Amino acid sequence: MHENHRKRMKERFLREGIAHFEPHNVLELLLFYAIPQKDTNELAHTLINRFGSLTGVFEASYAELMEVDGVKEHTATLIKLIPELAQRYISESASVQGQFLPTLEQIGEYFKAKYIGATKEIVYLLLMDNKYKVIDCVKIHEGSVNSSAITMRKLIETALEHKASTAVLAHNHPAGLPIPSPDDIFTTNETARAFSLLGINFPAHILVAGNKYVNILK
Repeated sequence: MHENHRKRMKERFLREGIAHFEPHNVLELLLFYAIPQKDTNELAHTLINRFGSLTGVFEASYAELMEVDGVKEHTATLIKLIPELAQRYISESASVQGQFLPTLEQIGEYFKAKYIGATKEIVYLLLMDNKYKVIDCVKIHEGSVNSSAITMRKLIETALEHKASTAVLAHNHPAGLPIPSPDDIFTTNETARAFSLLGINFPAHILVAGNKYVNILK
């Protein structure tokens, strides 16, 4: 009976995808691959009740997951793998090298997709030629945009190395709102000033939070 249930769940997924699965069913199916000899339905419910949602489960820390009765090392590792894997997949599939992003809307939508699944602040520098053809999108740093690791020298060297005529800075607020902090605004103004001296167009500093984004540069 247990094996038949797993077989039916897998067949349903292969037939329909997970669009119509309840959140606990999605998690139950995933847990099959960490817990091969036990019903995972109850644990799926427990995890969602503990962390509030399927997203909450994936965003929970490894230590928090390990505190849940029934969660062992394999289970916690598999759960933490999912958002990292999703981010890697989306980042690679959303590669825009050689494509054109001539409008702020297109640039904003690109970064919205790029930050899906990100649980840390990540700073990117999008580099384009004078026709807004993408040369590369370089990860500058993981951490706050106003970190000492984000220096004007690093941004300038990256832009010059790629022979970019246009550069767009971007970072995210993983658990916040798309509202720039005073440090975000300071960094934006300093970057705009530095690129202006080099003749590099700097049309935007994109801040992404969830499914929203703003251009800090005014």
